[in-house]
Amino acid sequence: MLLAAGLGSAQDPLPGSLTGKPGDPARGRAIVADRQVGLCLLCHSGPFPEERFQGDLAPSLAGAGSRWSEAQLRLRLVDPKRFNPATIMPSYRRTEGLSRVAPARRGRPLFTDEQVEDVVAYLATLK
Repeated sequence: MLLAAGLGSAQDPLPGSLTGKPGDPARGRAIVADRQVGLCLLCHSGPFPEERFQGDLAPSLAGAGSRWSEAQLRLRLVDPKRFNPATIMPSYRRTEGLSRVAPARRGRPLFTDEQVEDVVAYLATLK
């Protein structure tokens, strides 16, 4: 994993795709909007008019692609604590050094590399 190798920090985002290819924005939108997969809308709001209840604990996802580069978005998904050590946002790829992880989820990332890239591709479209 890239972070285990010491790559990526708040100042040095993850520069390239985890899979070596771009993600699919349509699949990424589906992940973000799905309350069973991405869980993003528990804390974030965004351009999802079909979703009645959206979170207000975290920044809106609207305009995410204008605020952050794909590399910065990727790092925010992979290891959000690099940006804010007190964040409640889960790491979607890290499996080590985490607290409050359900026993069934220990050692297992929340997203595959492909899912990370799909979400990054979608969020990058939100200008």
